[in-house]
Amino acid sequence: MNFKDRYAIVGIGYTPQGRFVDRTAMSFHVEASANAIMDAGLDRKDIDGLMCYRQFSPKPGEEEVTPYDVAERLGLTPTMLSQEANCARSHLHHALGALEAGLCKYVVLSYADTSLLGTNSAFQYYDDKAVFGQLATVGEYALAAQRAMHTQGTGPETWRKIAVSQRKWAHLNPAAIMHQRPMTDKDYDDAPYIVEPFRLPDCCLMNDGGRACVITSVERARDLKHPVVAITGLGQHNSSRDIQTSTIMDGPSGAKISGETAFRMAGIAKEDVDACQIYDCFTYTVELTLQDYGFFGPGEGKDWFDHGRIAPGGSLPVNTSGGLLSEGYFMGLTPLSEAVMQLMGRCGKRQLGPETGTRTPEIILCSDNGGVFQTHATAILRRL
Repeated sequence: MNFKDRYAIVGIGYTPQGRFVDRTAMSFHVEASANAIMDAGLDRKDIDGLMCYRQFSPKPGEEEVTPYDVAERLGLTPTMLSQEANCARSHLHHALGALEAGLCKYVVLSYADTSLLGTNSAFQYYDDKAVFGQLATVGEYALAAQRAMHTQGTGPETWRKIAVSQRKWAHLNPAAIMHQRPMTDKDYDDAPYIVEPFRLPDCCLMNDGGRACVITSVERARDLKHPVVAITGLGQHNSSRDIQTSTIMDGPSGAKISGETAFRMAGIAKEDVDACQIYDCFTYTVELTLQDYGFFGPGEGKDWFDHGRIAPGGSLPVNTSGGLLSEGYFMGLTPLSEAVMQLMGRCGKRQLGPETGTRTPEIILCSDNGGVFQTHATAILRRL
């Protein structure tokens, strides 16, 4: 199915983000979803689809999040409810499938977590790995990065440029958790290791909060209040291999086929992309994703990221909110929501165009990555 320019994202819902000891994941789901509905200029009676994007286990004493309960608290009576309870990045495909099938007219896609206090999967461990000292997801990505250091010559010299550049974008974003917390090259080099070769700035934030968006047809979007931001390309690919059996930790990951599929649907080339919003659980993930999308070849990342290419004023801005590394962690909704806001022209001091010495955006490429490079989704958005 070719979804090119048939569906649009029409509203974005934000919540406070940081650490909130008195908030539940449910409260963030409800707040983000309500804000997205209002941002789109819709009423709750208009919403007939609700998807909760990924579920983490609740913190002790906190209620389990289900889409039924989120819908009840929002006062919704949708014809379609769904919950993505694993790392497969299929939420956009499912939302567009429901719209295409005529089951829904307006779908809310919501993510929330109280990860600082709950049992977030980044800190879960399993006996078969713990016996070897592997206690968290960061260790698995560190193994992947170590392999790339061996086969492609990448390393901290490359990842430093990514981390510092994204922190510069966060400095322009008052909502970013790392706003007004500048980072120099020396700050990066002096930061402690979490799991070698990853230092603290190589790792994404873990924060409380929520994020949501509303998706509908382009025809309906034209009657709403914001500029139309259409999904012009979509792709997914799943290697479905855990790190013990995977052979793709230094690429090509699922980003290659996923990206090719999305570019083919959109009918564009990478040179047409004005900015990228890349799922950045770790700095190495940014490098490998852009490499697999074809922006540079294996082992060329160190030079490609030179001269502030992805920073404010650069030729290809990346993660302009600060990303998961410096803005806030809302899984794939961090890059997706920022792409929409940029294309709508609603980003204030970080707005792409004359404000930041970059191209005014018409097309933005988004990525989403799950597991340890086990699943990948690509979305290309454009302003109509």
